[in-house]
Amino acid sequence: MSFPPTLKQLRYLVALHKTDHFGKAAEACHVTQSTLSAGIQELENLLGAQLVERTKRSVMFTSLGNETVRRAQGILNDVDDLTDMAEAAKDPLRGMVRMGVIPTIAPYLLPRIMPAIGEELPELSMHLVEEKSAELCNMLRAGDLDVVLYALPFECMNVHEMPLFADPFVAAYPAGEAPGKQISTEDLDESRLLLLDEGHCLRDHALEACQLVGRRARNELANTSLSTILPMVAAGRGMTLLPAMAVEAGIANNLDVEIATFNDTIPTRMIGLIWRATNPRAKTFEALGKAIKKTMKRP
Repeated sequence: MSFPPTLKQLRYLVALHKTDHFGKAAEACHVTQSTLSAGIQELENLLGAQLVERTKRSVMFTSLGNETVRRAQGILNDVDDLTDMAEAAKDPLRGMVRMGVIPTIAPYLLPRIMPAIGEELPELSMHLVEEKSAELCNMLRAGDLDVVLYALPFECMNVHEMPLFADPFVAAYPAGEAPGKQISTEDLDESRLLLLDEGHCLRDHALEACQLVGRRARNELANTSLSTILPMVAAGRGMTLLPAMAVEAGIANNLDVEIATFNDTIPTRMIGLIWRATNPRAKTFEALGKAIKKTMKRP
């Protein structure tokens, strides 16, 4: 190899892997399709191996291509982290933060914390992305996000976790059907339990927190949300478990449901931030976490 691959070539390859489309990859890289295609061809020539199988209708990466993408992403993340390190050294509380938030947190917490973050960290600009946990983890590892507001624990390799506060679960029943204003986890009947479908970490956290792991909740609602499940409860289709933050945000308002709290060991999920362990902006994310904790302590 006469000279090593360029960062531009690696970015082209990673963009193609993300989009599976030369045109979309070129658009993401702000170049023409012919420029991107030529850059990837040059990379293949440098390496002396085919990385991408090209047809008129599809793009398929070879096994070497997939491994090259994996390593290229790590290199690009390191380069981006180097840039971030230099910026953070100037002022860790200034600049853009790309934050991912899961759907069972975003609509209930963001309206409360974003104004406070603006007051506490006025020089910090926030770009928000709402997605499921697994996708946010992929985006974090790919360098598309800086930090994620998660329900912990969630396995996302090589990250630093900053627990912020506990969010208790409550039970929602059709009006008049709750065993009482306060219940025990032993009162839960999983045959009536409606939860989000697989892929939502809230489902796993709720089952684990209420010691229902290994037992089956009903799974008749696919690709749904808490705001869809709750009217089903109001209609008498079953009961559900809700994060307290959703109830405090008014999700149950004007619905014919009854909320019961737990009087034994209170089931909770832990809300926290995660970021790549190699990201040099830890001070920025810690300041962000402290601002969120401060807000949640207010009445």
